[in-house]
Amino acid sequence: MGAQAYRDEYGLNSIYLLPANLYGPRDHFHPTNAHVIPDLIRKMIDAQEAGEREIVLWGDGSPTREFLYVEDCADGIVLAAQRYDGAEPVNLGTGVETSIRETVDLVAELTGYEGEIVWDASMPNGQPRRSLDASRAKELFGFEAKTPLRAGLERTIAWYRASAPAYASS
Repeated sequence: MGAQAYRDEYGLNSIYLLPANLYGPRDHFHPTNAHVIPDLIRKMIDAQEAGEREIVLWGDGSPTREFLYVEDCADGIVLAAQRYDGAEPVNLGTGVETSIRETVDLVAELTGYEGEIVWDASMPNGQPRRSLDASRAKELFGFEAKTPLRAGLERTIAWYRASAPAYASS
């Protein structure tokens, strides 16, 4: 890692943080190149607005992910900058693993999407699990994520509904 090498060689005060899958307002909602949460939000809201009765999702929904709300990540970065001066990487996360299927159901509920969700099992599921042990962040600089997935999704969906037209044209 470059930061560790510069720390050792030149005394550069740097830290190395590894956040879980981030989501939140101003995420990348691109139609063909977005992460799971912004992609689901966009697909469900766009389908509603277009009167479409189904969306197709890849895989079977069984993989799990750990999602970290962007404001919690920002808080973690600030805490680490103020309180941590170590060379070892530190994970930032929630400690909560959620299946893609559960995430889809929650986004559907929160967006009001009532159409059919079709799982295309001929397409790849992706990595079976993505979860971090963020216990060192709590031990080393007092970081704990505060935003439950539901609350973070509610904020992200509200932002997208208010900002999508302007956001898409930029």
